[in-house]
Amino acid sequence: MSPRHIKGRDEACLAAREVLNRVGDKWSVLVIALLGDGPQRFSELRRSIEGISQRMLTLTLRGLERDGLVTRTVFPTIPPRVDYALTRLGRTLLEPVRALSAWAEKHREEIQAARDKFDANARSLSKRKAAIASLPGI
Repeated sequence: MSPRHIKGRDEACLAAREVLNRVGDKWSVLVIALLGDGPQRFSELRRSIEGISQRMLTLTLRGLERDGLVTRTVFPTIPPRVDYALTRLGRTLLEPVRALSAWAEKHREEIQAARDKFDANARSLSKRKAAIASLPGI
């Protein structure tokens, strides 16, 4: 039996994948980072996260709340005020999220250069294939 089929390992991989699916998506990382500065209202979060739709922010917050990483507190005002905050468990993610953000910022230029090189090579290869395909008899 290969190590891939050991029950404990399969369960650990599944658990890791489920957690990483939640905390590894771009919106969750941004929400966690923003809530690291303290509780925020939905509208504050939405204004702070460029490109996120109201629906996606709602789904992200709901998923983080379901996983025990965020709390939602409703205040009985008119209109109702809703604050979101990190739980104790959610705060444990701040260090890795901030480290990942710092790494991304530090290596942003290198990553962009690698992307540019890759894209240029892909365009060049595509042009060569098109040229070969247009040769008579091929």
